[in-house]
Amino acid sequence: MKELELKYGCNPNQKPARIYMEEGELPVTVLNGKPGYINFLDALNSWQLVKELKEATGLPAAASFKHVSPAGAALGLPLDDTLKKMYFCEGLELSPLACAYARARGADRMSSFGDWIALSDECDESTARVIQHEVSDGVIAPGYTPAALEILKSKRKGNYNIVQIDASYVPAAIEHKQVFGITFEQGRNDLRIGEDMLENLVTENKNLTAEQKRDLVLCLITLKYTQSNSVCYAQGGQVIGVGAGQQSRIHCTRLAGNKADIWQLRHHPKVLALPFREDVSRPNRDNAIDVYISDEYEDVIGEDVWAETFTTRPEPLTAAEKKEWLAKVSGVCLGSDAFFPFGDNIERARRSGVVAIVEPGGSIRDAQVIDTCNKYGIAMAFCGLRLFHH
Repeated sequence: MKELELKYGCNPNQKPARIYMEEGELPVTVLNGKPGYINFLDALNSWQLVKELKEATGLPAAASFKHVSPAGAALGLPLDDTLKKMYFCEGLELSPLACAYARARGADRMSSFGDWIALSDECDESTARVIQHEVSDGVIAPGYTPAALEILKSKRKGNYNIVQIDASYVPAAIEHKQVFGITFEQGRNDLRIGEDMLENLVTENKNLTAEQKRDLVLCLITLKYTQSNSVCYAQGGQVIGVGAGQQSRIHCTRLAGNKADIWQLRHHPKVLALPFREDVSRPNRDNAIDVYISDEYEDVIGEDVWAETFTTRPEPLTAAEKKEWLAKVSGVCLGSDAFFPFGDNIERARRSGVVAIVEPGGSIRDAQVIDTCNKYGIAMAFCGLRLFHH
């Protein structure tokens, strides 16, 4: 098939809409549902991300995409009991691929509501059962077991979008896009990202553990498919905060850092022990947790709302408790898709437990940024590679 007609483009008034190949056949097959224009933008960007993660690490990978940027991306590493509780996976048999998606979805569950899922490997029954209970628009994978396909087809009253991609497909070396009737042309960003990009350590601390190298590579590959400007925090084989599409680098760092802090606070015993009513859905639990962690929760939630959510009103998580919890955080890695122009980015990153950074370098204030890293014993590598994505 060379062409697939779509209902409309980015918005309902943008018709006609289609995806098509000028040469050869489309590498995607719709197995269920009717994916739209934005669905396919998410699907094709997210597939490239997980494919590269699998090639770089050898581990199954998954991504949770919203509006052409990842809300989360992760590798298929086992979940401990705390993560299983945080990600609603208690009691489930989890394959490595299922762990990857649970982690990707769990990075920022608020942003992942209604996500597009990408899986590096054939979707198995275990992964389908994790997806089954999440609000999602669709999934792309190189294949599906019969049992997984049956489970996924039952979502959204049988209309869940399921796309299969030819894993051997290689796009043309030159890509094109049109803006305002004018065609742009460039070479594809097909540079392979690996640990060799972490060799130019410019700080006094020149020690990177194997886990830190893995997480820094995860950051770089995630940034490659994130709308610029962008900054990414990662820990334990998964993204924990993405700041995308900001005009200022420090705003990226703050946005991603705030998300990373929320992820860390979701580990707090008070959050894990919130007394939810059994009839409260996952999205409503996610919303309630987000409000509970916020500084304004007592002002924005009335008694009637608490009664609809909890069996008893929980004790607040105080500012002092949050500060104490976050002060213990360490082992976080950070990547930036372009150089840091000022040391304030490092100051903000340190507050979220960052111990290792990768960025391109090349700022006239590189020395200031390096000095700030040295002040806190942070290791930083200059990869020499800008990763803008538009």
